Amino acid sequence: MDWNVTTLDWNRRTMGWNVTTLDWNRRTMGWNVMTMDRGLSDWFNRLSADDWSITLSDRILVSVYIVQHFYYPILAIVGVPANLLTIMTLTRRNCGLSKCVTCYLVAMAAADLLIIAFDLILRHIPIVFDEQFSFLQSIHVCNIHAVLLYAATDCSVWFTVTFTFDRFVAICCSKLKSKYCSEKTATVVLGTVTVLSCVKNIFWYFMLTSRYMLSNTPWFCVVTMDILFSPVWITIVFLHNILTPYVPFFLILLFNIFTVKHILVSSRARRRLRAHCSGESPRDAEIASRKKTIILLFVISANFILLWAPITLYSLWWRINYVLYQSTYLDLSIVELGFMLQLLGCCTNTAIYAVTQTQFREQLKNVLKYPFTLVHQFIK
Repeated sequence: MDWNVTTLDWNRRTMGWNVTTLDWNRRTMGWNVMTMDRGLSDWFNRLSADDWSITLSDRILVSVYIVQHFYYPILAIVGVPANLLTIMTLTRRNCGLSKCVTCYLVAMAAADLLIIAFDLILRHIPIVFDEQFSFLQSIHVCNIHAVLLYAATDCSVWFTVTFTFDRFVAICCSKLKSKYCSEKTATVVLGTVTVLSCVKNIFWYFMLTSRYMLSNTPWFCVVTMDILFSPVWITIVFLHNILTPYVPFFLILLFNIFTVKHILVSSRARRRLRAHCSGESPRDAEIASRKKTIILLFVISANFILLWAPITLYSLWWRINYVLYQSTYLDLSIVELGFMLQLLGCCTNTAIYAVTQTQFREQLKNVLKYPFTLVHQFIK
């Protein structure tokens, strides 16, 4: 089988079910988004075209593509320094957080930084500016890129799960808290997740080819037909989607439900107990100390669930469509917005920490002032 398999070849051989965006676009305006000129001026021309065949859905999709020309570069410009500042601020260990929590947050910021590099800068920006990055198709490293990208994504997602579980143990399991919620345990857990994520995604090196396809499909490397229809490929891709993001979604929701239930029960019990204790300070120090960590946990969990929900639903739809050979149409604008929101999740944690943690804001200011302080001291 010739390795130079195109998306058109896939659609001719797959009994009409949508494998790539070529078939999707054939259902809209009949023009091929992934092989035509995706220049900004061309999108503006199509958006302003007075053509009865261009539907509202088509115009929304073109508007999304126009937004991506500005959105992705801005996200990269903001996301890289934001995560670097987060790592620098947290490693100073003056944010009022325990060493265990700090360890998880630093790991999450580092994983997000890798996703910005491998997914946003090296995948999505070249897809949007395909003419400027057409040279990538002559650089045969796509399968290596895929291994690094999917490993970083797994790390980011499962670091969030492990952090949620750590806070669940700290709040709900008092007997296990002293043994599990420590910096040493956090290091072991994060190291184990990193190794497993790398090992789990090595198979992409052998399943995908080394050639870039430069399109927003479930995989962004060229795949041969022999691999695409092999039982091994179907099994591996199915397990890959189950482990990320379906299982993490379920676990995060489960741990947060148990945590909320425990907080409500324990809060009612403490209020009844304090009602019978005269002379006690009206401020509950223990509840106050938990409050910031609880807020941080819930905001991070909600941020992950909301921003990952569209791409997760798309992944589920695509898998059902693939297995059942259905031809149901999912609007491309939803798919593109799913990618945009998922990548936004890698740049929001700094804002979350700054909003929910007072001491983090103070330390962040100190980190930002540090270069100017050095210059001032040098001048003096």
